[in-house]
Amino acid sequence: MKLHRRQWWMPFLIAGAISVFAATDFNAEGNRWWSYMEYLASDALQGRALGTPGFEKASDYVAEQFRKAGLKPAGSSGYFQPIQFDVRQIVEEQSSVSLVRDGTTEPVKLGEDANISLHGEPGTDIDAAAVFVGYGLTVPEKSYDDLSGQDLKGKIAVYLAGGPADIPGPLKSHYQSAGERWKFLKAAGAVGIATIANPKSMDIPWARSTLARFRPVISLADPGMNDTQGLKFSLTINPEHADKFFAGAGHTLAEILDAANNHKPLPHFPLASRVRAHVTFKQSKTTSRNTAGIYEGTDPTLKNEYVVMSAHLDHLGVGKPIDGDAIYNGAMDDASGVASMIDIATMLHEQKAKTKRSILFVAVTGEESGLLGSRYFATHPTVKAENIVADIDLDMFMPLHSLKYLEVQGVQESTLGADIRAVCQANGIEVQTDKEPERNLFIRSDQYSFIRRGVPALAFKFGYVIGSPEEKIHKDWLKNRYHAPSDDLNQPVDKAAAGKFNVIIEQLLERVADESSRPQWNSDSFFRRFQRGVTAANPKPTPPPPGAPTL
Repeated sequence: MKLHRRQWWMPFLIAGAISVFAATDFNAEGNRWWSYMEYLASDALQGRALGTPGFEKASDYVAEQFRKAGLKPAGSSGYFQPIQFDVRQIVEEQSSVSLVRDGTTEPVKLGEDANISLHGEPGTDIDAAAVFVGYGLTVPEKSYDDLSGQDLKGKIAVYLAGGPADIPGPLKSHYQSAGERWKFLKAAGAVGIATIANPKSMDIPWARSTLARFRPVISLADPGMNDTQGLKFSLTINPEHADKFFAGAGHTLAEILDAANNHKPLPHFPLASRVRAHVTFKQSKTTSRNTAGIYEGTDPTLKNEYVVMSAHLDHLGVGKPIDGDAIYNGAMDDASGVASMIDIATMLHEQKAKTKRSILFVAVTGEESGLLGSRYFATHPTVKAENIVADIDLDMFMPLHSLKYLEVQGVQESTLGADIRAVCQANGIEVQTDKEPERNLFIRSDQYSFIRRGVPALAFKFGYVIGSPEEKIHKDWLKNRYHAPSDDLNQPVDKAAAGKFNVIIEQLLERVADESSRPQWNSDSFFRRFQRGVTAANPKPTPPPPGAPTL
């Protein structure tokens, strides 16, 4: 970790940052940010779902704001990078799931007991035995393997979401990603999966999350970018009804949750019932686009390197009504991040900032469908891939109260951690690490697409002290507003705190863009294995350990 990079002039940086920060009118900055929010989260855009006119209008708006901020077009077609997608939608009234045991068939009530997912390559009919495989994880680095000794050939793997407490958060999060988990299950012969959430880790109550089962399932049209090829059946089980699936097997969900919550090994056992299902779904294709612009650097050499700022433009569109409202506006998720992106680009333009590296702003599509737009961009960038040096991602940063603490995902993984700590220290903000690693936040937003291509990254949330009123605000928001129509413009927001956050992120971008050396993964970071090529600062990257993922 090269903390000495800029120490000789660090006092000048901090003094300058303090003076700029102290002179900033955060109310005015926050009001400007809110003005972008008022359009992006308006009912007029109908929730900005991928492939809809509302999303296209939002994308056009972002491109126009980029133009006004002096950003150069950075798509494959002007400001846009078009992407092709496949779409599947369940026909639930023609679909069914049942449990067959001792010649008796028990129907599974869709929407109440469980929901069919259309990820992977869903088949029409399935009749298979099922095995409970603990967390369903294989983690080679820790010699942990839930699948060892299990007969999964032609069977459905049933598992509890999560992972053992003694496996470090980043490692555990990576192997819980859909593609990594399925890679090992597929190799073991499984044909399908059934997931049970741990109730204590559920962001959204079942009664509300089950409404999403009618939304289209979207995937990249390029089959080479499908991480779950061969997955023929996928089911999500309501934890409150999971014992229906365990009947006759000699185990209960209460027993399994007790083991998980007390950090004990989970049992592994065959289910007494076979799973029989018929799945009917409609298929179609659609297009969407990433929206990208470049704030060009000034150094003759370093301007050809890029610090990416990403945020996702898509949300959930129009869905099942809750309290009479069917528009899922996605104000915090993630109109807030896109509005901040526009605001920060505008700040740079107004200040005539002269950064050495270029800053590449990308409003991505398809995040809500599995980080699809960012994955496509990171795999098919519109600039040279080897010249992308960092990603700063804004997704649901949650300005619901004053900004005293900033929780930073990835702060311990790369030298970017020292950068954000320095900026926050200069401005009187305390940096916090991830307080809830079991929520897997670091792999659930678009920075993960860049991480998988070897690019150091950070993501952010407003922080709080455990047990404080601010913690309750966040927990209540997740329970009541996350992925609900009430995440709209009619919710309490601290605009001045959002303005302060935007200034901090702008300072971070300038700092990273001006440093003489690229950000580097820390030597002990799990994600360092994704690093590509050779750099002057790291001429001999450590080879990945046996069993490490390949991309």
